[in-house]
Amino acid sequence: MDIFNLILFILLIFFTAFFVAAEFSVVKVRKTRIDQLAMNANKNAIIVQKILNNLDGYLSATQLGITIAALGLGWLGEPTFHGLIDPFVAWFGLPEAVTSTLSFLIVFLFVTFLNVVVGELAPKTIAIQKSEQIALLIAKPLYWFYIIAFPLIWLLNGSARLLVRVFGFKTNDSQEAALSEEELRLSMSESYKSGEINQSELQYVNRIFEFDDRLAREIMVPRTEIVCVYKDDTLEENLNVLKQEKFTRFPVADGDKDHIVGLINIKEVFHDVFNNHAKPLEEYIRPIILVIEHIPIKKLLIRMQKEQIHMAVLVDEYGGTAGLVTVEDILEEIVGEIRDEFDSDEQPMINKVSPTITVLDGKVLIEDVNNLFNLHLDDSEVDTIGGWMLSQISDIQLGSSIKVNGYEFKVTEIDGHQVKYIEVIRQNNKDEQVIKKTPADD
Repeated sequence: MDIFNLILFILLIFFTAFFVAAEFSVVKVRKTRIDQLAMNANKNAIIVQKILNNLDGYLSATQLGITIAALGLGWLGEPTFHGLIDPFVAWFGLPEAVTSTLSFLIVFLFVTFLNVVVGELAPKTIAIQKSEQIALLIAKPLYWFYIIAFPLIWLLNGSARLLVRVFGFKTNDSQEAALSEEELRLSMSESYKSGEINQSELQYVNRIFEFDDRLAREIMVPRTEIVCVYKDDTLEENLNVLKQEKFTRFPVADGDKDHIVGLINIKEVFHDVFNNHAKPLEEYIRPIILVIEHIPIKKLLIRMQKEQIHMAVLVDEYGGTAGLVTVEDILEEIVGEIRDEFDSDEQPMINKVSPTITVLDGKVLIEDVNNLFNLHLDDSEVDTIGGWMLSQISDIQLGSSIKVNGYEFKVTEIDGHQVKYIEVIRQNNKDEQVIKKTPADD
């Protein structure tokens, strides 16, 4: 065996591995991470930035390097291992033509095995798993190879571009396109699974995406639950309301809830009462925002911030009061439920009592119920699970239930015609597709 050829053969395997690792690492590496390292004056990262900004050209350089190394391996393979394989094959005493052919096949398979496994597959796997480290490591050598071989790369790359255009395709050097919302969600899920982010961070990001699609009516305090003070009542009567309820701001109604004229802050009222400077209710009234119930909450939040008003009244298409939204209601769509010392007795919107039983607040959105139980309840007419129950059972009563797709939805608390709480029980039968209605007192 020719030692010089063997050394040259090993070098060509190394060059193949280098260019394969370079190709996969620059394709796989995250540009945002490289930009971050470059901002911290990492010299190799700055070179990788240049590579990523001319990705098409540098991929052509890696392909050229792989091709040259492969041609060299093919040229050196037979003479390098011929002396080693021939005596072994000749030992079988076969005819010379058969011996020569068999020797060539063994050398060909051996060289191909080394090239594919050592030169390509192993470097590819390492480069994919350690793309950032490999990209930083190969940056300088790849950069200089590109500079040296630029005329040939320019010719080959230009020819490839021309061929691509002939078939009607566009050429694009950019590595990364903007990710869609769904792709970002998947990316964040993968980051959570790999431990890069925690569950709270993942939930915040998902809520941000959902926040953009929410309407004010989906998070409002419904009209029936609004606690008002009334302009025509005496200060003492309204003070009794303020003492009983544990809110900071109250809407002020002129006659009824369809005519809300402003809001009061109890801090101002109590401050004057405690200092014996109580004034008529009208002097405490501050402006309140009135908007249509279908306004997106992102627009409502911007308006609240701009006007520095923490409460908005939602009106329906007929001009009547539909509900009320506070800044806290909007923020809870991002950060989750916000509880203070007065909310200790407040039940969570979704309470998982056991593996088979979940208690839902009637105001939970149908969309959230569908996601929670993998159902397809219709939310085209109503928004909440309580509203959906009412739409399915006209004479709804305490204990009324509906069975759908392996789950039983049972009313456990009702206030007039408003469904307050629903118990969801997972049934054994998962194949049931038809909604079944069960009267309350059958």
